[in-house]
Amino acid sequence: MGRGGAFHSTVAAAARHVRLPSGVRPAWLEYLMAFRNVTRQYRRSLLGIAAVAFGVVSLVLAAGFIEWIYWATREGAIQSGLGHIHVMRAGYLEKGQADPMRHLLPSSSAELQEIEHFAKVKTIAPRLSFNGMISHGESTISFVGEGVDPEAERIVSRAMNLSSGQTLSSDAPTGIVLGRGLAENLGVKVGGTVVLLATTGAGGLNAVECTVRGLFTSVSKAYDDSALRVPMPLARRLLRVDGAHRWILVVDDTRDTTATMLALREKFRGSGLEFVPWYELADFYKKTAALLSKQVSIVELIIGIIIVLSITNTMMMSVLERTAEIGTCLAIGRRRRQILLQFVYEGLTIGLIGGALGLTLGASLAMLISYVGIPMPPPPGMSEGYSGEIMLTGALLSKAFLLAIGTTTLASLYPAWKASRLEIVDALRHNR
Repeated sequence: MGRGGAFHSTVAAAARHVRLPSGVRPAWLEYLMAFRNVTRQYRRSLLGIAAVAFGVVSLVLAAGFIEWIYWATREGAIQSGLGHIHVMRAGYLEKGQADPMRHLLPSSSAELQEIEHFAKVKTIAPRLSFNGMISHGESTISFVGEGVDPEAERIVSRAMNLSSGQTLSSDAPTGIVLGRGLAENLGVKVGGTVVLLATTGAGGLNAVECTVRGLFTSVSKAYDDSALRVPMPLARRLLRVDGAHRWILVVDDTRDTTATMLALREKFRGSGLEFVPWYELADFYKKTAALLSKQVSIVELIIGIIIVLSITNTMMMSVLERTAEIGTCLAIGRRRRQILLQFVYEGLTIGLIGGALGLTLGASLAMLISYVGIPMPPPPGMSEGYSGEIMLTGALLSKAFLLAIGTTTLASLYPAWKASRLEIVDALRHNR
């Protein structure tokens, strides 16, 4: 009868002594025979498993690095002063640049107190935006400034690095911090004296003398070349106004942003306040995420094609070498549907083993690479480099594993169909 027929007879005999629910026994036995064939043809199976594992490892590392870029870009923008939610007067984004003083929020109000104690809100930081001219010695250049609350800003702007000097403090009412690029263009150092000139809320001019307490760097070099920050009382005295243009909210977790924003919009509906999440203001992040998403899709497509071609070739060679065995199985009464399922299960088994092996190797390599770090040069628009990592998420690992299973199962369909369509007589005479 041959090894294949003897094996199937043994399995059939064993099936009579195994009590399993109706409908479960046939599927289990079919998969058991398929698994046995995979282990029997171990050399060829190892090639398919290696191809699947290599594809999964490649996807885990590539997509994990891009996932980390998503996270680093997102959190870098949020922690550099963007915050999670911006609260402003309705219409400020559209008309605020032309007439910012008509969109001021009060320095204290019932709404401010309610928002400050709202669920998930960690802190609230007022911002007063203005621009003007800054002078030091013979140099005078333009700047973009913000009046901030020094204590609240320590939470909102955690990623804004102080390259030298000290940060803002309520104990130093005339101390300001400059972007490092602005300080270099102006020729001023920490401890130097500068004069700020700006247009007041009434349309006049006002000037104040300040002391440079420190120099900062952010994720954007363009921002560092023109930005400065001053304590809120000093900004209000310079502009001769009271209030702020925006309240910046920081929530407990970035994932809580949308839910918190919707709850705030519902609670303060009709109040004249507008709640804008960070992702509607982070244009650079949105474009970066869109670009990298396309790259990940291309990587997944390439890996999928490689796996399909590799498994299809492996399965077709298996069909050719086992033609006589397939003929024997058909001759002793196995149905063509069972033959088809047997080869599909073999492809599925290769995908399961290769996917599990690939996830194990990929996760191990990802942790090792993250521990060592990936030195990266400063990208366009940033003033400093960074150390990259591989970030693993449940969604990423699940996608890689499903890709392995899906592509191997797909790749086995055509060889399985070819095997099930063999003529019994021709298959039995194949090796003679």
